[in-house]
Amino acid sequence: MTKVELKVNGTPASAEVEDQALLVELLREHLKLTGTHVGCDTSQCGACVVHVDGVAVKSCTMFAVQADGAEVLTIEGVATGDRLHPMQEAFREHHGLQCGFCTPGMVMAALDMVRRHGRDLDEATIRHDLEGNICRCTGYQNIVKAIKAGATAMTG
Repeated sequence: MTKVELKVNGTPASAEVEDQALLVELLREHLKLTGTHVGCDTSQCGACVVHVDGVAVKSCTMFAVQADGAEVLTIEGVATGDRLHPMQEAFREHHGLQCGFCTPGMVMAALDMVRRHGRDLDEATIRHDLEGNICRCTGYQNIVKAIKAGATAMTG
């Protein structure tokens, strides 16, 4: 067992974990932050995307001990109180979700897209950057619309 100390959604956190424990396990099982989903356990679906030190990562492919000392942002830390983040609001407004299972990972990936590319996201860029995120419900049309609208709302 190894003690991992990190900051999650702006709050210091720590837990004793097995050396092979994944970051997603630390978040869901130890810290009870269940908004980060486990979809495939193979890094294919993107349901587990969080930000580690400001960069999007699939938390099912990162050991919890690798996050020691890091700042982690999960979907639970994106909104401000009861007020949705502009990207979350755009997903709601543009119906960028159906069952909702992929949505936390999609939102976290979208936020990273805006960080890397800025507000002027075109459909081709969005679709390319979403290749690591799978949605089995929507066909992506509304997800793309939501990300474009969210990017504009975030930076405009």
